[in-house]
Amino acid sequence: MNIGKLRHRVTIESLVIEQDSDGAQIESWVNTYGTQVWADIQPLSGKELLASQSMQSEVKARIIIRYRDGVLPTMRILHRGNIYNIAGVIPDMKSGKEYLTLLCSYGVNEG
Repeated sequence: MNIGKLRHRVTIESLVIEQDSDGAQIESWVNTYGTQVWADIQPLSGKELLASQSMQSEVKARIIIRYRDGVLPTMRILHRGNIYNIAGVIPDMKSGKEYLTLLCSYGVNEG
C-alpha cells in the first residue's frame, strides 16, 4: 500500500443509543477514534434507485485506511459532507494489521 495515496481526512463514527430522563431512546453518532483518519477514497460504481417515487442515487466506494482496531460494518464514515455506510471490512492480505479496505455506499440514507 502506497501511504501517499491516503490523502483524504475522514471521520469514523459509531452509533450510540442512550435513554433520556423519560425513558425514550436517543440515537446519536459519535467520533470513534477522536481524530480524523487519513484515507484513500475510490468510487466504484453508481446507480439510480426509484424509492418512494423519487429518484435517489447510490454510489459504491472503496475506502482504504491504515489499520485501526475495532472498525465494524455498523459504523459510518464522514467525508466532505457525505455519509458512507460501511458494508464490509477487509484486512490486508499480508499481515492483516497494515491497512483496512472498507466497502461502502453513500447517497441512499443518512447512516
